[in-house]
Amino acid sequence: MRDFSDDIKDLRRRLDEAESYLKITDNRARLAELEFEVSRPDLWNDQDLAKKTNAEYSNIKNDIETFDQLASDVEDTELLHEMAREVDDASQEPDLVEAIAKIASTLDQLELRSLFTGEHDELDCIVQINAKDGGVDAQDWSEMLLRMYGRWAERRGIDFEVDGLSEGTEAGILSAEFTLTGRYAYGLMTSERGTHRLVRISPFDNQGRRQTSFASVQVWPVLEDPDVEINEADVRMEVYRASGAGGQHINKTSSAVRLIHEPTGLVSASQEERSQLQNREKAMTRLKTMIAARIEEEHQAELDRIAGRPAQVGWGSQIRSYVMQPYQMVKDLRTEYESGNVAAVLDGDLDGFMEAFLQHRRRDAVTE
Repeated sequence: MRDFSDDIKDLRRRLDEAESYLKITDNRARLAELEFEVSRPDLWNDQDLAKKTNAEYSNIKNDIETFDQLASDVEDTELLHEMAREVDDASQEPDLVEAIAKIASTLDQLELRSLFTGEHDELDCIVQINAKDGGVDAQDWSEMLLRMYGRWAERRGIDFEVDGLSEGTEAGILSAEFTLTGRYAYGLMTSERGTHRLVRISPFDNQGRRQTSFASVQVWPVLEDPDVEINEADVRMEVYRASGAGGQHINKTSSAVRLIHEPTGLVSASQEERSQLQNREKAMTRLKTMIAARIEEEHQAELDRIAGRPAQVGWGSQIRSYVMQPYQMVKDLRTEYESGNVAAVLDGDLDGFMEAFLQHRRRDAVTE
């Protein structure tokens, strides 16, 4: 009978780590509080609060149930192993191999949680894509990125909502703003902040020459009730007709709103509401979130400078290359993670890049 003691000991070690990064002890107490909150008959008088409370309840309940099931599975596997070893029953080996592999696989998926070390990693996020150098190709590239993130969100079960879109001059888009709603949306999307470079044979060049184009991606966490005061005189408002990707108009009136905060250059848009006033209110809330996040980033940058830590990669830095010609390769310049399947990446297969970045971020934090 094979000895699986080391395998089971490793599962027990990983389970103990999961108990820590899932904050099981604290969350058991929090779950009791939330069970009371979700049962209140007046909870839905405040729709936003109700949604937030139910989402937190569901997330914590799922974490605890997953952990408890894993703990039970490890205990059962330990017991089966001990009994089989006592009577030297080799017929139990296949069941033990299967049980250990199943538990390890669940822990593999769960351990991604331990990489979310940022203060706002669990929050929803606002994302902006802007075409940079490359003319029409850059605008087309920006639309390709928008589709890529939409497909990625669909794969992960994260809600994807376009809030503002500015169409390109001939093709593609000049810019887009969208919201991702789902647990760890911001933490995952921090890996995408920066400049994305595309190299391909341009479909807009009659001579079929190779073209390099660039698009920038910026990401902000959706902060709850950002404590920011904005001087209305500093905000310029533009109105336009709401439109969808590919030029499909959502409505015929200029109800979509774009707000530009002159001192910072930050821009927020909203087109999903029916009235201009509603869109302005929504865009203003989002603008406050962006400004609050910017203030936090600048404060952290100053602390890093004082402590002598290297500056974090900014939004203007090139982070990833997507090469379609003369060879096929997507490579992250920070982590060295790469994929030869460009089509799959552009179809939303981004998890490998995101996990590699989170591991890279954690290693840097440990080093510091």
